[in-house]
Amino acid sequence: MSGEGDGIEGLTGGRLLLAAMVLALSNFMVVLDTTIANVSVPHIAGGLGISSDEGTWVITSYSVAEAVCVPLTGFLTARFGAVKTFIAAMIGFGTFSMLCGLSSGLSMLILFRLGQGFCGGPLMPLTQTLLLRIFPKARHGAAMGIWAMTTVTAPILGPILGGTISDNWSWSWIFFINLPVALFCTVGAITLLRRAETTLRPARIDRIGMALMLLWIAALQIMLDLGRNRDWFGDPLILALGIVAVIGFALFCAWELTEDQPAVDLRVFRHRGFTASVFALAFAFGTFFTSAVIIPQWLQSSLGYTATWAGYATAFTGVSAVIASPIVAKLSTRYDPRALVCFGILWLGFTSLLRVHWTSGVDFWSLAIPQLLQGIGMPFFFIPVTTIGLAAVNVEETASAAGLMSFLRTMAAAIATSIATTSWNDDARVSRSEIVSSMNTGATSQTLRSAGFSVGQVRGMVEQFVDRESLALATDHIFLVSAMVFVFAAALIWLAPRPAREIEAGAAH
Repeated sequence: MSGEGDGIEGLTGGRLLLAAMVLALSNFMVVLDTTIANVSVPHIAGGLGISSDEGTWVITSYSVAEAVCVPLTGFLTARFGAVKTFIAAMIGFGTFSMLCGLSSGLSMLILFRLGQGFCGGPLMPLTQTLLLRIFPKARHGAAMGIWAMTTVTAPILGPILGGTISDNWSWSWIFFINLPVALFCTVGAITLLRRAETTLRPARIDRIGMALMLLWIAALQIMLDLGRNRDWFGDPLILALGIVAVIGFALFCAWELTEDQPAVDLRVFRHRGFTASVFALAFAFGTFFTSAVIIPQWLQSSLGYTATWAGYATAFTGVSAVIASPIVAKLSTRYDPRALVCFGILWLGFTSLLRVHWTSGVDFWSLAIPQLLQGIGMPFFFIPVTTIGLAAVNVEETASAAGLMSFLRTMAAAIATSIATTSWNDDARVSRSEIVSSMNTGATSQTLRSAGFSVGQVRGMVEQFVDRESLALATDHIFLVSAMVFVFAAALIWLAPRPAREIEAGAAH
């Protein structure tokens, strides 16, 4: 075997292309599963007899599990090798995907979705690592181009595929479609990638740090998911979870800052550029992700959209992101990356303001155009913010910093989704009360009855109208707050100094 960066002996031509396809498809599948369930939440909720709020746990549980598994990737790779870890993770991902599709209750689905996230967490960094190993160093840019393209295009197909499958077959098939892909990638890895195995080396895992991380994250996420239905801190369970989350987080920080080989290297936060960039990324990405969850639910629950058409409406973001990505790559070499990040995040805020005036009678293109415009801003902030963060740390800290950025980005998506869905439903209840109190229900009822409607029909029509308008107002409020958060995130990036060094393709793998 040749050294890393020189390619793998015997892996050339068609075999190299097939190996790259296996890795690219693996990454595509994992990223796809972060968005494919977004438009399927109403179908899942209906199929399992649960509320839409509980349905969103399918999304947050996957994100949380994926995030907490990221710090384990380095240990697993050192202990067992990148290829063996990749194969095991792929088998686990396929198995848990099958179990998710077979689930008959919420508890089962959440449990297996957690397993799917745990197995999917290492796959993204491992596909990047292995692509860099099988390609010669001169072609690392092309290898990262393949990896980046699958990462960007998967969110386009996720909502469309999820909606089409849920409408025409069953929500279970959004998980079953992973099985042939997982089988193909597993066989391909066993057949083609064995020569790309990494050298084993002594490694230890920070068990106490991992345990403390799991403790506070689990307590926090359960608190956020259950709080609204349990009167928040008026409920003893929510209060206990809040206390556990706070104490667990404090102990976790204290332990990781004093541990020689921490599970999560918090010491990189001493670099101002990294801290500013990672918090800008967390706020911006978390806020962006909430729109990808709330919009499909609103379209289906209130505007009468099918899951398929909700997917079409939301998928436009990915289309423009793909188009803008090569433009951003060229601009990154000429302009201050902080300016690009600031522009990208402010652009996301601008597209949020375009949605503030949505009504219950909004047409398809009024929904789709802000999505299309939103995608333009994604690569402007997503690509340069990574450069700013990783360039701010020492070279030997690059891998730790990249893992921490990935962890916080994914956690931000899960936490923001829980907060936003809770706020959305609370705002809808408040708006409903305000609409009812301001309506002249007597005159409305009399007008409708004089038109030939029965008392039952009148009540149903009024209730439907109130519910529809209250959800529209709540949706508008979410996007108004989102715009404010984007402005705050855009300002954060200017706390970072201009990058003093360039980051090569794959430097963080």
